[in-house]
Amino acid sequence: MTEPQSEQSSPSQLNVGAEQQTKFQKAVYEVIFGYESKAGRWFDLVLIILILSSVAAVFADSVASIHQEYGATLYRLEWVYTLLFTAEYLLRIYSTPRKKDYIFSFYGIIDLFSILPTFVTFIFPSAAYLLVIRIMRVLRIFRILKLFRYMGEANILYTALMQARYKILVFLFSVVVLIVVFGALIFLIEGPEHGFTSIPKSVYWAIVTITTVGYGDIAPQTATGQFIAAIAMICGYAVIAVPTGIIGAELMQQVQLNAHQSRLPDKCSNCGAGGHDHDAKYCKHCGTPISQS
Repeated sequence: MTEPQSEQSSPSQLNVGAEQQTKFQKAVYEVIFGYESKAGRWFDLVLIILILSSVAAVFADSVASIHQEYGATLYRLEWVYTLLFTAEYLLRIYSTPRKKDYIFSFYGIIDLFSILPTFVTFIFPSAAYLLVIRIMRVLRIFRILKLFRYMGEANILYTALMQARYKILVFLFSVVVLIVVFGALIFLIEGPEHGFTSIPKSVYWAIVTITTVGYGDIAPQTATGQFIAAIAMICGYAVIAVPTGIIGAELMQQVQLNAHQSRLPDKCSNCGAGGHDHDAKYCKHCGTPISQS
């Protein structure tokens, strides 16, 4: 199992505040954030089992017959899971020397979201908040995202998406503009008599057409409208292909970067320090040349 990049820290980064850590904090950090020690591997395994079983309980509780018969048991079990995950979250904050970075990281936010729903349903039991409670209960499914911490491939995908985020945003903005144009055109050509009663509904048709979903609830009837629809359908293939190419290129770059990093020695042969940059030629602690296989 690989440690996620958002939580991974090099020795030089951990020096800031590491001196203020107690021996107990360092030991807890090695178990919770580490994965090389036997205790760390056991902690990861137990946490994965808890995550999967808690999500299974959420699924079971959504079935009416199961909820009616075992609802009270599942409710008590949910509090057990919540208290365990709360303890884990607090221990992560307690043990890490970079508390703010963890709290506002992707995994820190997911860890928080995995425990909040149960507390919200406890604080707001009023019938007026029934819908909010139901939504928060479903949000417990966010616990499944905690498993990303143990998937190296998920970290590569997340990093690639973050690297491509500006390109994707520009592309999505272009798609939105294109959809609005097609929606306005089809509204002008077809009109209410053919089911295009407003521009928002016409934009909905454009979204369904360009994304190649094609519900068929409304369709152009005139030859001009069908011609516009054909152009929108052709554009739909570009909508699928462009982001695939952008993300694919970033994924390839991340895979090559990881492959290069894997060829670096874990520790310096002279001083034993790790955490070297992927393009490092010399140890940043003692200056010894780093041999790459």
